[in-house]
Amino acid sequence: MFGSQGLGLLLALLPMVHTTLPDAMVRLNKAALSYVSDIGKAPLERALQVPVPNFLDRSGKELQPISIQIPEIHVSGLHLKFMAGFGVHVSAMANFNIQILRVPEPLEMLLPVVLLADVRVAQASIGTPEVGVSSCFSLFSPASVLAGRNSSSPALLVLVQKHIQAALRNKLCLCISSLVQELNVHLGTLIGLNPVGPESQIRYSMANVPIITSDSISLEVKAVLFLLGKPMAPPLDAASFLLPWPMDTTGAMATVTLSQKLFDYALLLMQKAGTLNLDITGQLSSEDNLLSTSTLGQLIPEVAHLFPQPKPLVLKVQLGAKPMLTLHTNNATLRLQPLVDVLATSSNSAFQSLFSLDVVVNLKIQFSVSEMKLRGTASMLGDVQISVAASNVGSIEMDQIHTLMCTVFEKPLLYHLNAILGIGVGLPSMVDLHYASPEVSVHEGYVVISSGLSYQH
Repeated sequence: MFGSQGLGLLLALLPMVHTTLPDAMVRLNKAALSYVSDIGKAPLERALQVPVPNFLDRSGKELQPISIQIPEIHVSGLHLKFMAGFGVHVSAMANFNIQILRVPEPLEMLLPVVLLADVRVAQASIGTPEVGVSSCFSLFSPASVLAGRNSSSPALLVLVQKHIQAALRNKLCLCISSLVQELNVHLGTLIGLNPVGPESQIRYSMANVPIITSDSISLEVKAVLFLLGKPMAPPLDAASFLLPWPMDTTGAMATVTLSQKLFDYALLLMQKAGTLNLDITGQLSSEDNLLSTSTLGQLIPEVAHLFPQPKPLVLKVQLGAKPMLTLHTNNATLRLQPLVDVLATSSNSAFQSLFSLDVVVNLKIQFSVSEMKLRGTASMLGDVQISVAASNVGSIEMDQIHTLMCTVFEKPLLYHLNAILGIGVGLPSMVDLHYASPEVSVHEGYVVISSGLSYQH
C-alpha cells in the first residue's frame, strides 16, 4: 500500500466527477488488498531506511561516539484490512539489520518492529480519493545479537537499544505519513481527460464519499464528457443508476460497474460530434460497383432518364434520432435510425439529391477490454428496415431497391461503426496499472468489468 505502488494501486481504478448521482461504481475487495500487500513490501522496505544518530557512550572517562547504521530492512509481513466506515488498517512486521560500529569490534543486531497504522480514505474537494494516516504506532521487540563478540556490558547494550528505538519510533510513522501525502499528489493526477474520439474526451471523478465495509471499498463515480473542449450536458431522459449488490466475481480483485446512463451519455456525445455519420461513395472504375446511376436506373426509370451516362452515387448517412443501446442479461443491442440521402454527381460536379430513406438498423454489441479501454464490436441483428422519406425521382417501389440498398449499405456501416467502437472509451486508470485478464458481463441496465490487477513499473 505504500508509495504510488500501494494505495495508489488500490485506488487507481476509481473514476472521477462533480455531481452526486453516480454513473458508475468501482468496488475493490479483499483480494485487491492482498495483492497490494504482496507488492507493497519492497516500497515499504525502502521507505523505512532512516538514519540513526550516533550513540554517545558515557561509560568511560571520555564520551565515545558509536556510529549506528541500518544496511538492510526486511519486511516479513504486510497485511491490510478494511475498516468499515473508515478506511484501511495496516500492520507490518519489519526486521531491522543494525550495525553498531563500536571499538574494538563491530556488532550486528536484529531488531524486530511491528508497525500499525490506520489510513482514512475520504473524498477530496477536487473529486479524487484522499488518504491520510490517522494513527500510527511502532512496537519494538528485544534486539538479538547476530555477529560479533558480545564484549560490551549488558547495561551498555540496553542503552544502545533504547537509543535506537527512540530514534526510530517517531521517524517510522513520519515516513509512512510522508508516503501517504506523496500518494495524494499522485492520486490527484487521476482527474485527467481520456480520449473518446478525435474531438471528444471523458473525465471521471468521485460523486460521493467512499462506501467502506469489512469486505470491500466502493466508490460511486460521475463522468463528464467533453466535446471540442466544452463539457456536454448528459441526456435529460437518462434514468438514475441504481447500484447493484456485490456480485459473485470469484478471482476478481476489482469490479467496475458502468450504468446504462453512462452509455447513453457516450452515444449522445458521438451523435452530436457526428462521429456516427458517414459517406458511402461509389467508384465507376470498380467492376463490382453497385453505387452508380446505371445500376439504380434499372430499378427507377426516372434515374435512367436523368443520367444517360453513368455517374457515381453517394449515400450520405446522417444520424438524426438518438442511438438506443439496450442492456439485458448477456445481451447488448444498439438501434440506429439514420437518414440516408442518395446523391448523384451532375455534370458540374455538384451533388443532386435523388431520394432519401429512413433506415432502422439493429446491431448486436460485444464488449471487451484492452489497454485500459472498453471497446465494442458490432454485428448485424436481423434485416435492415428501409422506407422512403422523400423522392425527387417519382414513385419508388421499396421491393425493387431494398436489396440493392442493403447490399451497398450494411458492409460500410459495420466497418465504420467497428472502427469507432474499436477506439474504445478510456476507463479510470493510473500509470503502470493494468487490468489483468478482464472479463465483461452484460446485465439488466449495466455492464460489469471483473478484473485482476497488475502493476508493471
